[in-house]
Amino acid sequence: DSIDAREIFDLIRSINDPEHPLTLEELNVVEQVRVQVSDPESTVAVAFTPTIPHCSMATLIGLSIKVKLLRSLPQRFKMDVHITPGTHASEHAVNKQLADKERPGL
Repeated sequence: DSIDAREIFDLIRSINDPEHPLTLEELNVVEQVRVQVSDPESTVAVAFTPTIPHCSMATLIGLSIKVKLLRSLPQRFKMDVHITPGTHASEHAVNKQLADKERPGL
């Protein structure tokens, strides 16, 4: 079965925000339009938008999305989880941490 953006969105939409009793979907941190999937190329890209430009939980949110996808998708998939460009003060630093292959547990 091929995997599409809706399926990916359904996996991550119900992740709870670390600072609020709401899901990432309810806070508009994740939206289906910011999920890109290429099943033939085995790639998934998710852009997420922190609730505020100085969100201290941005790395944790990104890692939560990444771990959920790693646990849910076939191993063939390469994942790119990153901040929606221009929505966070430390966008480059957070994206660098999220892309770190040496990160324990990932």
